[in-house]
Amino acid sequence: MEFPEYLDLLKKQLAIDYNCTAEDFDRAKNVITVSAANDGRRMYSEKVQFFQMATLGKNAVISADESLHSFLEEFVKDKQGHWLFEQEKLFVIDRELNKHGYKLWSTHHMYLPKFDVTFTSNIPVKWFAGRAQIEPFYEGGRFPNALCSHYIENRPDRLAVCAYDGENIMGMAGCSEDATSWFQIGIDVFEEYRGRGIGTYLTLLMKNEIIRRGGIPFYGTSEANIHSRNIAQNCGFCPAWAEIEAKPVK
Repeated sequence: MEFPEYLDLLKKQLAIDYNCTAEDFDRAKNVITVSAANDGRRMYSEKVQFFQMATLGKNAVISADESLHSFLEEFVKDKQGHWLFEQEKLFVIDRELNKHGYKLWSTHHMYLPKFDVTFTSNIPVKWFAGRAQIEPFYEGGRFPNALCSHYIENRPDRLAVCAYDGENIMGMAGCSEDATSWFQIGIDVFEEYRGRGIGTYLTLLMKNEIIRRGGIPFYGTSEANIHSRNIAQNCGFCPAWAEIEAKPVK
């Protein structure tokens, strides 16, 4: 599948997540919709999102509780969508969210496959698939990026691949099925084994296996995690979208 095809599928998935149309992500103007828990959405919460915002580099699409709409319509009407992710703009949005008992959470930079990459290694690996094989790895929270903290019925970890130094695990790549056919890859490499290309190797193996199985692999990281962003790009991923959401103030 070529990158433009992945983007078309992405817009369709985001349309479910953001309660809009796929075409809304190509508009010149920003789009504001009412939050909804649509069937088929990426399952990061059982609850309806109070605020979330995404951009593919043009406009921004914002799905929000109706109590925010009058503020948002005025605030975003004369702004380019991707500039809404600048810190000074996020400060303003965060202050408004605080009035409703919410605050902004992490900005996610998201990647889709674009290039084929060849990476050979003699590092021994072992694959694990399904709940029964993956569940033992939750104990101790050793793989906070590769796996969820526990088995989640609506966003299950489907695959994991580990690199070994004898009997010792050096690192793991895992993937969760966040929506039907959408598999998010995460990677953990233990500190003593970093700098050897293990993260890139495992991530590439996972990406290729997801594609082989007919799924859509994607990768997310934070803006300042340069090492993680390098892994994504070294594995043939390309920046595709950014998004941010709100969570209750505790």
